[in-house]
Amino acid sequence: MSAYGRDPIWVRAIRGGGWGDHSIFDAVKVMNAAWLTLIASLALTLIGIYSIDIAEGSVRESGTNPMAAEALKQLVFLIVGLMACVVIALPHYKIIGMFSVLMYVVGLGLLVFLMLPGVPSWLVTPRNGAKAWINLGVADFQPSEVMKIAFVLLVARYMRYRSAHRKLRGLVVPGIIAAVPVALITLQPDLGTASLFVPALFAMLIAAGARLRHLTLIVLCAAMAAPAAYPLLRPHQKSRIVGIVKQFRGDDSDSHGINYQSTRAQTLIGAGQVTGISDPQARALVRYNSLPEDHNDMVFAVVVDRFGLIGGIFVLGLYVMWIGGALLVAGSCRDPLGRMIAVGIPAFIAAQVIINVGMNLGMLPIIGITLPFVSYGGSSLLTCWVMTGLIVNVALHRPRPPYRASFEYADDDGPPDNYQQPTRPYGRSAGFSGRAVTR
Repeated sequence: MSAYGRDPIWVRAIRGGGWGDHSIFDAVKVMNAAWLTLIASLALTLIGIYSIDIAEGSVRESGTNPMAAEALKQLVFLIVGLMACVVIALPHYKIIGMFSVLMYVVGLGLLVFLMLPGVPSWLVTPRNGAKAWINLGVADFQPSEVMKIAFVLLVARYMRYRSAHRKLRGLVVPGIIAAVPVALITLQPDLGTASLFVPALFAMLIAAGARLRHLTLIVLCAAMAAPAAYPLLRPHQKSRIVGIVKQFRGDDSDSHGINYQSTRAQTLIGAGQVTGISDPQARALVRYNSLPEDHNDMVFAVVVDRFGLIGGIFVLGLYVMWIGGALLVAGSCRDPLGRMIAVGIPAFIAAQVIINVGMNLGMLPIIGITLPFVSYGGSSLLTCWVMTGLIVNVALHRPRPPYRASFEYADDDGPPDNYQQPTRPYGRSAGFSGRAVTR
């Protein structure tokens, strides 16, 4: 029996297959770009805890007042998230990917469970009209957050060795994988979370070599069909759209109506000016400004109020650092499954940040979406740290050569029936395995 066969199961799980008798240190790469995501994750979470304390704590003249209960809970969630990050980062991502179908099915089952009419109200209590949380007693659990991870893993595992998505009809299966959870989450209704799946799917398809003309055609068809969906929206959703249109026109007639939350957020952002204001001033402004969801969806306004424009840019820079680190991991990964995971996850984070910041600035309608790592919420924070763990996982586990080509195809202008043949690199060389996304 080889030394590999005598290794403990946890060593084999970390090392993954293909390394035989090699040391576990040969199978992992400690110095990698995932450290960027780890540092950014920790910094964003600590900023979030402080901002939640400002939003929910009392007005202080000194530092003697205790931390707000919500901030303390978020600190506990951070500790749990760090442990989850370590647990997810250690076993090889290929082992985790083997459970993608099970995770996806369980996630769909939980989303269906939320919609069942006979579920007691103490277990599933609607919030702001949405049935999206399951009451676990010590904390609330949001299945749609877990569904993000299951979705990325399943799409990555499905497309890792396939090339059917290079044809238009080959996009049907990935589209169905996305459409089912999107439909169930929309029925809650939670348009914010549902809107994140399509950008993530498109990013993974582009990274896997899908043709941009096919994706552009889908986007154009969806844009033309969008007006037909307006009558299907609920009254408050239509009001949000009308409200954002009024804001763009400079009409403040609804500043105390449907645009109240957006107006309050913009007021706090403006109060922060360039360098921000002191801690006591920020607490007083946030308290008497009466911004709804100031610790949750609108926490970015609290951050800018306290730290100013410079602080807001710094927070956005941390997100760029997180996303950039994840994409560097994707670019350096020679395994198609790992590369797809490291593309899909930052796509979720990027879309969520853009929508949330747009809501706070009054550039997008408020659709109820959290700011990753910063907003209050156990499910959201835990999901973000699990995502970080997956990025670390991909960066940590290096595949052993010879490598299987990761989404390398002939050029778009080649014969349609021979696009699987590696006739020449597709796109420009990017210095790593796989073609660049440039066409």
